Amino acid sequence: MVSAPPFLEENYWLNLSIQDTDLEALSTYLLEVETPLTPQELLSRLVDERLMRERESAEKQQAYEAYVPELQYQVDQLLTFPALANISGKVISSRKAEILIGQKFDVIQVELDNGEQKEFASGLASHELNKPPEIVEEAPVSQSELIMQDHGNDLLVKLEAALQGNNDFVYIAGSWFPKALIVDVTEGQLNVAEALLDMAGGGPLSTIELLGDVDLPEGINPKLAAFSLDLALQEDERFDEVGPTGIVGWFLHRLEPEEVRETPIFLRHHENDYDRTLLTEEMIELERRLDDELSPHDPLDNSAIEQVEVRLIFPHWRAGTLPLTEKMARLFPTAYESPRVKFDFVDGDTGERFPGWVVRFERYIYGLRDWYSKSGLMPGAYLRARVGEQAGEIIVETEAHRASKEWVRTALVGSEGGVVYAMLKQTVETSFDERMMVFMPGEESAVDKAWQRSDDKQRDLARLVRKSVEELAKLNPQNHVHANEVYATVNVLKRCPPGPILAILTNGPEFEHVGDLHYRIAGTEAE
Repeated sequence: MVSAPPFLEENYWLNLSIQDTDLEALSTYLLEVETPLTPQELLSRLVDERLMRERESAEKQQAYEAYVPELQYQVDQLLTFPALANISGKVISSRKAEILIGQKFDVIQVELDNGEQKEFASGLASHELNKPPEIVEEAPVSQSELIMQDHGNDLLVKLEAALQGNNDFVYIAGSWFPKALIVDVTEGQLNVAEALLDMAGGGPLSTIELLGDVDLPEGINPKLAAFSLDLALQEDERFDEVGPTGIVGWFLHRLEPEEVRETPIFLRHHENDYDRTLLTEEMIELERRLDDELSPHDPLDNSAIEQVEVRLIFPHWRAGTLPLTEKMARLFPTAYESPRVKFDFVDGDTGERFPGWVVRFERYIYGLRDWYSKSGLMPGAYLRARVGEQAGEIIVETEAHRASKEWVRTALVGSEGGVVYAMLKQTVETSFDERMMVFMPGEESAVDKAWQRSDDKQRDLARLVRKSVEELAKLNPQNHVHANEVYATVNVLKRCPPGPILAILTNGPEFEHVGDLHYRIAGTEAE
């Protein structure tokens, strides 16, 4: 870690608070360059400003004599005190002191610049402050870079908080700018932008593409014009910024897919309170493997992730989505603030391209419904996602599997929306996890009705877990089921991560654990 320059306190950057003078200096700089800057660029400027300001202050203090206890000082002499953050003062009196540890010395009274009066030793031969630090000239730029390396993350948090709390700055698409320079964009000009996006099928169009027809006053700095239009579009509910980080792309909100504007019913989740201390290490490991986006996640290391394998569960299969887990987020485009990001999927087998959307805050990725159908995917099927050759594209592909008739767990929906399961021969076109597989023979509409029911009994998680165990046990000669299977089948009727389901299985008196995360209804025996 870089040490503080000699003219700064050792913990100067750790203890730094953003002052009004800092923001005023940044505002002045932005007004001069007329260019919006990112938080990182502004922080670099702030560090340079601080270094320059503190250096100048230290150089000014050199006109004063640095206080050293062993020297003698006279009334009216000007001093600076390195050990007290270089505060200055003037000697206003001097008197003889008692002998201290065999040393004779004087006591000077100093009136400091802040109005306080303090006493200091003068002529004290032995004292640790008799060797003051020297000011050594260093290149501010290199020093700034070292400071950014060591303290950049913490300082960035402080700076962004200060900017957000100051009404003189505005933020859009990852950059800040003084509000005073923003160009007014009229309602008529916004209507033109809406018409352009309408003709483009909703978008996305870049700000530059829109500026070509949205006539802002001539002679304006192009970057200022783009920033002003971005801000106006951001504050208008008709427009949605959907570009990934570093790319601004505008879309008409009303022309986005309904499943992007509103979370599909199959992905809507209501928290189920449960005691996580009930989960064993084996259960927590299963939870990690299932990698549900609603589960707690351990922090990932910084190693690159080239692809992610997914085992589909019914809610994502039915909604045509992928879970936006921590791993998935490493692959898919993200944004500074935009809640939705548009990108392209590419079929790994055919090369077909089709639109996709990252819905960040609701943690899902939309756009795969037709591809699931064409690829013959069912809940429990494996698929892979990986980064494409071009920026902003994601390749999706299934595991090679010759279409064949296989005995698989098949969901049958009753007239009242209840689901029962049977082992039936079905044509399977992709690789799948046997414990997660739930074949849906044209039953989607019937299950849809079950999801739309408001019957509390139907939605009660404990009842669904018991019903799943009872139904699945009928398919097994030992009358037991694996927790994986319960998780998969509960999610046919209710969106739920594995944690609450596992807690019910391990704590419910009606369930008996028979080893290796297998359970059965208490009191039942193998056939």
